[in-house]
Amino acid sequence: MKDNRFITLAIESSCDETAAAVLSGGRDVLSDVVSSQIEIHEKYGGVVPEIASRHHLTAVNSVIDEALNKAGVTLDDIDLVGVTCGPGLVGSLVIGIAAAKAIAMAKDIPLVGVNHMYGHVSSNFIQYKELEPPFLSLIVSGGYTSVVHMESYTS
Repeated sequence: MKDNRFITLAIESSCDETAAAVLSGGRDVLSDVVSSQIEIHEKYGGVVPEIASRHHLTAVNSVIDEALNKAGVTLDDIDLVGVTCGPGLVGSLVIGIAAAKAIAMAKDIPLVGVNHMYGHVSSNFIQYKELEPPFLSLIVSGGYTSVVHMESYTS
């Protein structure tokens, strides 16, 4: 049953974790589900891209279903799908993007690609609801490190 909240389904698959979250109004997390591959890659001493993408393929639907169930919503309640579009492992990204595209097309709702690094910065808006630009943000994620000056919510 559709209510007045703006509901976003967010999908993340840039490396070795398959994740989905459901947000209300852009800042309130209704659910957050992560399927980790740490134990799988541990014996190799690091992430093996081909193995990571295979595990995303087997996990993505169940992770999305669990996130929807925990949030108490269905795909009919979703207003927008956001998905990590890079940077990351190409094979892993393809799985998340394909799932997001399928949902957006089937439900005729907008699909928004999210830069992984900008996602890290934007997560501050969820954790610290009083936070408003301008501010500086330090991003340290895998092989990517940046200092970002956020002048507005979009730049």
